[in-house]
Amino acid sequence: MEATEQLVCQPSDSFNPLITTSFQVSCILVISHVFHLVLKPLGQPGPFAQLLAGVVLGPTLLSRVQKVKDFFIQASAAKYYQFFSFICRMLFMFSIGLETDVPYLKRNIRIVSIVAGGGSILACMFGGPFFWLLMKVFDVTKDRLGFYLLTLTVLANSASPVVIRMIAETKFDTADLGRMAIYSSLVNEMSCVTIVSALSAFNSSGRLGGAILITLVTVAVIFLNKYLSYFFNKRNRNNRFVSNKEIFVIMFLLTCLSLYAEWVGYTAIFCCFLVGLMFPREGKTARTLLHKLTYAVNTFILPVYFGYTGFQLDVSSIFNKLTIALTVLMILVSAGTRIVGTLAACHYLMIPWNESLILALLLCLKGNYDLLLINTNPNPEPVWPADVHDFLLTVVVINTLIIGPVVAILLNREVCSAQYPTILEILNPESELRILACMYVPRHVSGHASLISALGGCPSAPIRPYMVHLVELPKKRKSKLMYHQLEDGDQYSDEEEYGGNDVLEINEALDAFISDTKILIYQSKLVASFLTINEDVCNGAEDLRVCIIFLPFHKHQRIDGKMENSMEEMRAINQKVLRQAPCSVGIFVDRGQTGFQQPHGSPCVQNIAILFFGGPDDREALACSKRILMHSKVNLTVIRFLHKPTASRSSNTWINDASHKDEEVIMAISNIGTQNEIDNAFVETFYNRYVAQGRAGFVEKYVSNGQETVTVLREIANTYSLYIVGKGGRGTSPLTSGMSDWEECPELGLVGDLLASSEWDINGSILVIQRHQHSDADGGFLEDAICTLQSYYPGLYLHTETYITSNNTFDQLYNPDVRDLHTTQQYVNIKCDTSSPPKPMTSYKDMVVGDIATTSEEELIPLDDDDVDLFDEDVNV
Repeated sequence: MEATEQLVCQPSDSFNPLITTSFQVSCILVISHVFHLVLKPLGQPGPFAQLLAGVVLGPTLLSRVQKVKDFFIQASAAKYYQFFSFICRMLFMFSIGLETDVPYLKRNIRIVSIVAGGGSILACMFGGPFFWLLMKVFDVTKDRLGFYLLTLTVLANSASPVVIRMIAETKFDTADLGRMAIYSSLVNEMSCVTIVSALSAFNSSGRLGGAILITLVTVAVIFLNKYLSYFFNKRNRNNRFVSNKEIFVIMFLLTCLSLYAEWVGYTAIFCCFLVGLMFPREGKTARTLLHKLTYAVNTFILPVYFGYTGFQLDVSSIFNKLTIALTVLMILVSAGTRIVGTLAACHYLMIPWNESLILALLLCLKGNYDLLLINTNPNPEPVWPADVHDFLLTVVVINTLIIGPVVAILLNREVCSAQYPTILEILNPESELRILACMYVPRHVSGHASLISALGGCPSAPIRPYMVHLVELPKKRKSKLMYHQLEDGDQYSDEEEYGGNDVLEINEALDAFISDTKILIYQSKLVASFLTINEDVCNGAEDLRVCIIFLPFHKHQRIDGKMENSMEEMRAINQKVLRQAPCSVGIFVDRGQTGFQQPHGSPCVQNIAILFFGGPDDREALACSKRILMHSKVNLTVIRFLHKPTASRSSNTWINDASHKDEEVIMAISNIGTQNEIDNAFVETFYNRYVAQGRAGFVEKYVSNGQETVTVLREIANTYSLYIVGKGGRGTSPLTSGMSDWEECPELGLVGDLLASSEWDINGSILVIQRHQHSDADGGFLEDAICTLQSYYPGLYLHTETYITSNNTFDQLYNPDVRDLHTTQQYVNIKCDTSSPPKPMTSYKDMVVGDIATTSEEELIPLDDDDVDLFDEDVNV
């Protein structure tokens, strides 16, 4: 009893340390919430408010009062703070590893490593002289290797938890720049942990043996977790989640591994991250861990951890001229080397300067592994002066307090101005495709999963699918059970009311799909009123930066093959999403019994037809087919419908003006009557790239009116398992004249409505695609011009949100100083490195397909007032 009492409360403590620690955590959460409410309108994210709350509560301000200091800072309180920091660090590093996008990291490991290493290498070069200076000032005579490693870590390390929360708070974690910053900070921090641990291990034979044992135990835990995950998933086949006892087993193994690593003398940061990184993503076990950890880590663990970081700051320890000068100098060296090194690495990778600056500032944030080294004594007895600890701690905290608000402002500006591809037509077929699939009931899963399987059939064309379960918000709770009366696993949310048993069936279907195809689907649930759920879908698509939204049709196929109306509310939601969507939209009419099936694992090849009538929606459907035809189990055929009287019309009648100068090429593209020629160019490009190489089929059907079109459609009704067609956007066309007389579902367009009609005896599924209609305020007309260029020049692709590259080493398509599409109003410049003289040009197509000769001058030539403005009927390029 006496030993326990001494463990809980030392004789010198005025208060119970458990009470003071709990009260400190509560104060940090309350004060940080107040600061967040005040600073959020100013664009400052949560980590800055939490760090500031710790500074206010710590010795810098409130704890300078003697009574407050006696309450919070006691003799045994430091051990409790270290224990809570250890638990927080273990959980959030495991959570970070569990949420890591492994496919993205594999694809971009070279770029991420170069960005992470650029600033670190330069910091290490300056670390030697700075280490000598600090060693002389603080009179460090013992364990100089440890002090040198500590100095280099403070200069070169980036705090990945701070970077992750900073980016997540600004909703920039789905952008390419945000993901690059997140994984660059992770690579940087894990590299620092590995290097410091390796050098420390080789410095002593005893520590080397401990490092080898930690490695073996970590590998054993990783393999054991894989077995346990498979066993728990199989054991809870009829449950939504695994039980709390099974989660406790996994957490117990993680805690044992972390305690052993800390006991041997190493940090458990890398071990916990590696265990989370290698944990199986599919199944109920990973889903339960994410349910339990994500909310707790983001709302409790990380705020407390950041708050305690600020609590340790004591500015009274630097109130002398020498220490202040050294603090300012070290912050300048740390931030300066990081910024210069990252800018040099980004210049090598040809990343725009404004994105490079944001990356550099984000990687300057500190406050995780460096603080752990500062607060950890390398030996049982202190070997360095106490001033070293206070000085380095002050440098880390003040560095983050200064850089944090600056990078938050830049991130908010970048979020407001960032552009990302919202249509498939401008997306490189080999770049990442982001999809949002919506479902209401379990039978919608199979159709959307089949589409995702078809679109993700090529390893060189990555896909990131999101699937959201739309649930109508009930008017009142039906369950009156208390929390402790709920069954094990049902405490996460109101599952009984919000989705019911549908959640279990959906989870089972998705788990089976992920296990078969190895395509990870990011699943979520949206509970809202059906009157406004369309707004939530559109906002979610914008936050996730998806290129296309897949919606289910409001009718489903019965056992006899006929279509039956299932939810009329679904039809109204689809119509609203079509009008308000921030990207392209596809409505999928699933005839799963007789139509399109999942290509992965299918014993036979499925035939898919693209019905091309012309117009932007049909071009978007054809662009979607570029992804589908990459699947080995898909045989795709493009069926183009042409009007007999106009089939032989010249392809150059749309050129109104073409001016050619020695130094600059400026073309005027008429917006009147261009759709047919754009269609011709787009189809020709598709034909040369895919059909001519035997990867797709191509058929032309000549018809005079809508009646002949219907006849052709009847002939191919049972030939294909999936029909892809554009919704419309082709205007008044003789190809579809008279087909609107029996229109039933306008959201499918004329052709899609005809194919989905119950009167038609058709077995195939139907995908109707509507291309995103850009507004002039969003720079839509300029993006349409880019689509026109890409129709003629297939090497021109929008690789990121901000710049365009091509096979001919194009420079930026717009002014580098004014990079946003919607801000470039009066001029667009296309430059090429070719030095060959310009060829005689007879058409715009000749100019684009051939070598483009442009000026070598750097400045742009604005359009004259006599030229047609960008947002009028013509575009000047």
